[in-house]
Amino acid sequence: MSRIISVVNQKGGVGKTTTAINLGAALAAMGKFVLLIDIDPQANATSGLGLNHREIDRGIYEVLLTPTSLSEVVRDTHLYGYKIAPATISLAGATVELVNLPRREYLLQDNLREVLSDYDYIIIDSPPSLGLLTINGLVASREVLIPVQCEYFALEGLGQLLNTIDLVRNNLNSDLQILGAVMTMYDPRYKLTREVMEELYKYFPNRIFRSVIPRNIKLAEAPSHGLPIRDYALRSRAANAYQRLGREVIDTEIKPINTPKP
Repeated sequence: MSRIISVVNQKGGVGKTTTAINLGAALAAMGKFVLLIDIDPQANATSGLGLNHREIDRGIYEVLLTPTSLSEVVRDTHLYGYKIAPATISLAGATVELVNLPRREYLLQDNLREVLSDYDYIIIDSPPSLGLLTINGLVASREVLIPVQCEYFALEGLGQLLNTIDLVRNNLNSDLQILGAVMTMYDPRYKLTREVMEELYKYFPNRIFRSVIPRNIKLAEAPSHGLPIRDYALRSRAANAYQRLGREVIDTEIKPINTPKP
């Protein structure tokens, strides 16, 4: 069965989509079959893998709100074993349309069932908010990966995110667990970076990945070429960092919290 990981942070500009794209690419490069699901109306994960979301006729919106199966909208990327369920411009209205639907929090989970045996990893790129689309991603997932920018304001709202994860765990998905936090836009020259890291350990004791994602111009350029960093600049520090992160994720085993003790 697939490992389903939501990449979540309600603050924008912290490297969330960059992490979703490049973690997926790193896992695929290690021989894993990976599906990236773009549930962010901004569709940056879609465009970051070379697809024009304005020209796509069916995507995750149609899966959630029309009789369309997930397998019908999945598209190949240029990397073998790496596929994407894209976002389209219609997704912008999904939050309003979902409000009155039955099982509105479970729609993504329900649609994922048909592809669970097709992929080793399913990565969900969530919007920078804690609305219904993000809730759908959390309910469908087993694990949560939280990218945190190495700046002071990135810590603001982190408590609210953790409270939301607890609410989902307690009311909608008892198996949901935090896989860990990954530090992005890391620059060891700044004292603030070290202070942010120390503060993060208060939120995530023993759950901060050793792989840190550096500030890197090649990483910022890669999405405009529709490529993951490993295919745009394989020898860059950022490409190496995401490859290490992929290995850490593979080596990290999450056990269900509701498993009875022997």
